Amino acid sequence: MARIRVLVVDDHRIFAESLAAALAAEPDVDVSAAGSGPAALRALERAAAEGRGYDVLLVDAELGALTGGEPSAVPAPRQEEAAAVDGIALVAGVRAARPAVRSVVLAEKDDPRAAARALQAGASGWVAKDCSLQRLLSVIRGVLRDETHLPPALLTGVLRELTTARKHRTESERLVESLTPREREVLRCMVAGLGRKAVAERLFLSPHTVRTHMQNVLGKLGVHSTLAAVALARRAGVGPVSPQTGASGRDVVERGGQLAQ
Repeated sequence: MARIRVLVVDDHRIFAESLAAALAAEPDVDVSAAGSGPAALRALERAAAEGRGYDVLLVDAELGALTGGEPSAVPAPRQEEAAAVDGIALVAGVRAARPAVRSVVLAEKDDPRAAARALQAGASGWVAKDCSLQRLLSVIRGVLRDETHLPPALLTGVLRELTTARKHRTESERLVESLTPREREVLRCMVAGLGRKAVAERLFLSPHTVRTHMQNVLGKLGVHSTLAAVALARRAGVGPVSPQTGASGRDVVERGGQLAQ
């Protein structure tokens, strides 16, 4: 009998342990539990190194709420300690680093917007925490057959959210396409969080020229702040420039006008 390896990720310890115990009673399920995003990523890496990787992640939609964590950026495979505080970011990070692992989000309430974000991040399902064990097992087995599972009551709302997100992305892509190649370079530096001085050094331009480019970028994108420009760029799929490496071999990033290594 092929066994399904499941990792429950929830910072509500009693819920996580109870769910793990219930799933472990199934003859074809092996289950473990993790109490945070970083702990889950460590467990995934350890299991993969031992040649017994997990098949399905069950992730709390409110992961990180107990510690007041804010949603983090999508983590790279080796950034376990610093990222993946919230559930959606964990799903995205695992999808990027371990695409064979299927993620199912467990939620206390139906939320079309959050469910749409979960699907965009790479989740294969959204399930109510109070669903029956048999329903959850059906979803677990279904996502391993590449099925996507959503409660019927959420379907219309999720489709509407995904359509709206696609419309915004299309508009954002059109605005980014209006930029010159140099302005797009500057925008990618802005997405990376680089200040004017760091952009100037990276692109071999004067700070004054960089300032002009940044003003042009804001004007063409129709926004009034760097944060708004970065948000629009991300919707359009614009990624950050890769970090520069200093003489010491460490990444160099400008923060608050000072270089931090």
